[in-house]
Amino acid sequence: MFSKEAIIDRFITYVSIDTQSDPKSNTTPSTDKQWNLAHLLVDELNAIGLQEVSIDNNGYIMATIPATTTKTTPTIGFIAHYDTSPDFTAENVSPKILANYDGKDIILNKEKNIILSPSYFEDLKQYVGQTLITTDGNTLLGADDKAGITEIVSAAEYLIKHPEIVHGKIRIAFTPDEEIGRGAHLFDVEKFGADYAYTMDGSQIGELEYENFNAAAAVVTINGRIVHPGYAKGKMINSMLISQDFISSLPQLETPEHTSDREGFFHLHDINGSVEKTTLEYIIRDHEKEHFEARKQVMIALVKELNKQYGEGTLEIDIHDQYYNMKDKIAPNMYIITIAKKAMEALKIKPIIKPIRGGTDGAQLSFMGLPCPNIFAGGHNFHGKYEYIPVESMQKASEVIVKIAELTTKTP
Repeated sequence: MFSKEAIIDRFITYVSIDTQSDPKSNTTPSTDKQWNLAHLLVDELNAIGLQEVSIDNNGYIMATIPATTTKTTPTIGFIAHYDTSPDFTAENVSPKILANYDGKDIILNKEKNIILSPSYFEDLKQYVGQTLITTDGNTLLGADDKAGITEIVSAAEYLIKHPEIVHGKIRIAFTPDEEIGRGAHLFDVEKFGADYAYTMDGSQIGELEYENFNAAAAVVTINGRIVHPGYAKGKMINSMLISQDFISSLPQLETPEHTSDREGFFHLHDINGSVEKTTLEYIIRDHEKEHFEARKQVMIALVKELNKQYGEGTLEIDIHDQYYNMKDKIAPNMYIITIAKKAMEALKIKPIIKPIRGGTDGAQLSFMGLPCPNIFAGGHNFHGKYEYIPVESMQKASEVIVKIAELTTKTP
């Protein structure tokens, strides 16, 4: 149904273009280089024959696969993002293709002794005999979420070429800056015009997710005072040492490396410090709204407590919410999960329904009036040099899109 060679060529074309986003930028897209892939996608969608292809001044791409039925059906959407994580370089991505994987260690980079091993990354074992695309050990791969784009474009091309497949109107969209939490900020839900949608942004084959973390970002600023160290007694305030008190006072086992499943966490992801001033950047995550609010209060209370010890104004905290658990908005529309589940089962894919330990554009879009659960895109080990994706998973994801389109014409 979907040529392996065509999927590989399309995917490699996309990942070879650096689209890393930048959280410190205040533009949309946050980096000019995202436009390179955005314009390529617009040209490709037009060439395939999609209708209403558009790109706005902020890099949001939308297009239509016209209905092949006169029956009244919901307008459905499929969405993916084209930026890659700012946490690891995406410059000069050079993918490696490994056919008929034998289940053994994969040498990504011999010179640097970088090895992708099933003894550490156990998910590899389920893809023996398949074709894997990996990094060369120097960059991330970009399957998050250029795999999703590959799958949507491939499915769109197939549906255009096969008008005998009965389906309603389908909208597709590609967004910038999802990796820095802004992917849906300027998304025009009304213009998109879908009744519901799916992000193709999950990991292993079979994932179907409609719960995600509630998320907030926190910046803690510690204000110190620098004087000559030879005369510092009773005068110097070393903000870096005070930051250690803050860090160690949070629950030490409630961090990403110690949590799983539905467990939330505090994640310190950046420190910038000197004697005079130190900033700590955290993300706060929890699936349960009550626990999420409690985590924020823990940090606020800790700042107050340390200010009693070191002096008012020594520590400051700024917390802002990023997104919320989409479950609240999906639960009244569970038929869209049923359709996706039936589509997978029809293709002999076992649905894996579980909470996302992260977020997607769909989380924000769901609260903007567009219910939008998440479907697997097929990749593993995102945001780093051990990232890989089985080509067969991308083929199956494209088939799921087509099957959902077919099932939507039937009564849920």
